[in-house]
Amino acid sequence: MSAHTDAAELRELLGYVNNCWDDERRALSRQMHDSLGSSLTALTMHLGLLTAKLPQEPALLDRAAQMKNLLHNIIETNRGMQHKLWNDKLEFLGLRVALGELVAQFGAEHLMKARCSLPDDEPACPRAHRVVLLRAAEEGLRNVATHARASQVEVVVDDMDDSIALMVKDDGVGLGQAAVADADWQQHHGLRMIRERAIFLGGSLSLAANGKQGAMLTVTLPKPSAN
Repeated sequence: MSAHTDAAELRELLGYVNNCWDDERRALSRQMHDSLGSSLTALTMHLGLLTAKLPQEPALLDRAAQMKNLLHNIIETNRGMQHKLWNDKLEFLGLRVALGELVAQFGAEHLMKARCSLPDDEPACPRAHRVVLLRAAEEGLRNVATHARASQVEVVVDDMDDSIALMVKDDGVGLGQAAVADADWQQHHGLRMIRERAIFLGGSLSLAANGKQGAMLTVTLPKPSAN
């Protein structure tokens, strides 16, 4: 068996594993929402009813307030974990909404100018494509926050007839070279996984200099034939 055949079979296996992983993450996120989230909301309501019946003693009211704050923190943590496991907005509201909120939250969290340029209409592409594009945006922004020392970042989606592309561009310190060579992807574990997923879908992912300053991550995926 040739090395090319081995690589193709490994890529096929990795694609299957990633799809299974996505399904498991989605199921776990939904379970956390339906079960744990509902239980925490019910506990908050019960605590509110009990607090209303408590004697108006400062010590008791202070303890009830502490419990309420603790429950609130647990609810927010649960929501954050759900979101990291699976972004339901991607499935129910579409790629445009999911990316728009991601970029806005990134800019607010990192005090950075973050812009998003999206098509007027929701891109027509399979769920697997939307997942890879969102994951690429998440990983690209994570790398900007960690390494780029940038003052601004832009996420651009170009929806074409036969393909769809997403770019994450920043004005940071750059790569120090024209592009990341194949041998260097070992150093970018998160991006390497996204790259393998893009290749599995027949696409590509590149990381190159963004002109004279900064870097640009680009993932391009072909659209399935209508036939």
